[in-house]
Amino acid sequence: MSDVRIATEARQPPASAASISTYARIAGALLLVGFVAGGFGELFVPSKLIVPADATATAHNIMASESLFRMGFVGYLVEAVCDVSTTLLLYVLLRPVNKNLALLAAFFGLVGTATYAIAEFFYFAALQLLEGATYLRTFSPEQLNTLALLSLKLYGDGAEVFMAFGGVGSIIVGYLIFRSCYLPKTLGVLLALAGLGFITINVALVLAPAYASPVLLLPVLLATLSLALWLLVKGVDVPKWVAAVSRAESADREFCPTSAMSP
Repeated sequence: MSDVRIATEARQPPASAASISTYARIAGALLLVGFVAGGFGELFVPSKLIVPADATATAHNIMASESLFRMGFVGYLVEAVCDVSTTLLLYVLLRPVNKNLALLAAFFGLVGTATYAIAEFFYFAALQLLEGATYLRTFSPEQLNTLALLSLKLYGDGAEVFMAFGGVGSIIVGYLIFRSCYLPKTLGVLLALAGLGFITINVALVLAPAYASPVLLLPVLLATLSLALWLLVKGVDVPKWVAAVSRAESADREFCPTSAMSP
């Protein structure tokens, strides 16, 4: 009877297979939410309030629309929460392809999120400079306006000069998707191109700022939306994902057989 039970259990999919489709759709939803929130906080709000060459106008815009400025920061926080959560879900989805590479991609993704969080500190610091705290009265209003604009420029530079972390992570994720048999290879190619765009614009910003065109980030837009919509609508091919898990487990047993582990 025990042999029959073992054979039956061997034919059953892993317990996590029952929820992997849910994980995929949650990842797709989080990607979309993060994309919208990030677009609001990182693009829309700054474009409405920041005048790059005019500290006084920028200060006036921020103080006149303080709620919008604060909502921009909230948009980033939502994006960051989505990014961290999506990093874990993508690791779970792609671990059967190569566990170590999936973990490496997760590390790069988390470091990218963390470095952007540091940059966002300078975004919020601009508001602190403009609110007129008592300890800042040794500075004139014009000086505070200039310091606020400088803080915003540091925010922008900090967000851009560490794009390589996210870029490398995106390339690894793209490779894993390309190698998987349960997600379209096209998505893998798009993510790899997006990662190359991140790295290219990062290098250009450091070495040749004049060539750091935003056009280099267009693949990021396409790749993010494509992956989000695919995961949300289609998910993954569960039987093929289960088969990939089984192959990975078999490879682990061959690499480290049970007999070798016994005392």
